[in-house]
Amino acid sequence: MMRATAEAKDRNPNIAQAMVDPKLYVAGISDSGQVLTFTVSEAIANNFCRAEVDDMEELLQHAGYNNYTFIEHKISATDKMIGWLINPMISGVLIMIIVGGIYFELQSPGIGFPIAASIFAALLYFAPHYLDGLANNWEILLFVLGLVLLAVEIFAVPGFGVIGLLGIIFMITGLTLSMVGSVGPGFFDIDTTGIVSALLIVVIAFFLAVVSSIILSKQLFTTHAFGHLALDKVQKSKDGYTSAINKYKKMVGKNGVAYTILRPSGKIIINDELFDATARTGIIEKGSSIIVYGYQNAQLIVEKV
Repeated sequence: MMRATAEAKDRNPNIAQAMVDPKLYVAGISDSGQVLTFTVSEAIANNFCRAEVDDMEELLQHAGYNNYTFIEHKISATDKMIGWLINPMISGVLIMIIVGGIYFELQSPGIGFPIAASIFAALLYFAPHYLDGLANNWEILLFVLGLVLLAVEIFAVPGFGVIGLLGIIFMITGLTLSMVGSVGPGFFDIDTTGIVSALLIVVIAFFLAVVSSIILSKQLFTTHAFGHLALDKVQKSKDGYTSAINKYKKMVGKNGVAYTILRPSGKIIINDELFDATARTGIIEKGSSIIVYGYQNAQLIVEKV
């Protein structure tokens, strides 16, 4: 390749090969047994450099351009802001806010400040990467799909399984690929050299966000520095307070009917009263007779008769 390129540019192919092959000997030029290198004057003398110039004006004049105008590119305030936001350190902090906001929102019902902070951080994360040409539409959609799968796992499917794991993987993948630029027009033409560092940033930020959120949530709900964020009043039975647990205790051993299919959670009816229930084993079809085996977490544990 070096010889062919040199010939195409009307240069000595032996000298070109000697620049990459230390074994090649070129009489009077290369006899050291090392890869050939030139100073500027040597390169000019051997027709491997056209001229030596000190600045852009001298370069243009040497190239034969006498009528020209220099236009200086100035970075705008928006460009500076985008450059600051796509800094790996700032991106890591935004990821921590995204994950932390989701975690805290799951600890309390309704829509509040944590999810608002998470959405705002997500916009600050994806928008600059998108405007800078790093994030593609499908990478952002992959992150959103991960959020949807995680929500389905938490609110619709009991326990934590494949759907939740896929959601986390999609979120991490979307965040990682949004930090890596494309090298071609293809769907998967991604700059693989930056994937490892981007993945490391995302995983570390994810881990720190979860750990910090757990520690911070415990601190918030066990200290009075921020007021009474958690209910700490003791409601004693002698003062007239009762617990729903006593009602569940009385249901143990009673028979009922599956109001919905239990897969494994669902609804049952005992004495015309509706209860949340979980099948002890397997799936219980709607309309099947059941017996209450026990109770846990405000749910009756039942078996098919």
